Amino acid sequence: MEAFEDQGVEQVVVNAAGCGSTMKEYADLLADDPAYADRARDFADRVRDVAELLDELGPVATRHPLELTVAYHDACHLAHAQGVRAQPRRLLEAIPGLELREIPEGELCCGSAGIYNILNPEPARELGDRKAANIVSTGAQLLVTANPGCLMQVAAAIERSAAAGVESSNGRPMGMAHTIEVLDASITGRPAPTLLP
Repeated sequence: MEAFEDQGVEQVVVNAAGCGSTMKEYADLLADDPAYADRARDFADRVRDVAELLDELGPVATRHPLELTVAYHDACHLAHAQGVRAQPRRLLEAIPGLELREIPEGELCCGSAGIYNILNPEPARELGDRKAANIVSTGAQLLVTANPGCLMQVAAAIERSAAAGVESSNGRPMGMAHTIEVLDASITGRPAPTLLP
């Protein structure tokens, strides 16, 4: 917090759901600290997920078409902890040619959950495998989410299923990307295949 205060930062924009979730909790975490309670409250009020900020600003740059089917995974730290669900979807839906597909059991955690997958590898693996099966069932070409841990967890689960002979419904490997990578591809006019394996 002091580093951001020293730089006179007005807003802290975060692109990793787990980090943003924790920063938004500083007010609660430091509520009993007389030296930091007020500062932490002020700091937490200035933290925004990048999807929140871009959704509030609305489209500024031209969105070029991306002929792509996308499954969007709600990272738990973004959807449950921060309540950010609609904003990433609106950003994706504003891209011409992009088809957004909802994931069955979408509210289900992928098993990454911060360090849960390290502390509890077996149940995390089961969650990851279940989430991966639901994602693959959408037939989407690309999985999009807002947390690096989710991307790694789901990628590992999809790799395990591919190694076991389970193919995606479209017979091709699934790409993985952060929401902002997809938005960047549309704004810069990069073709959809640059997001795919």
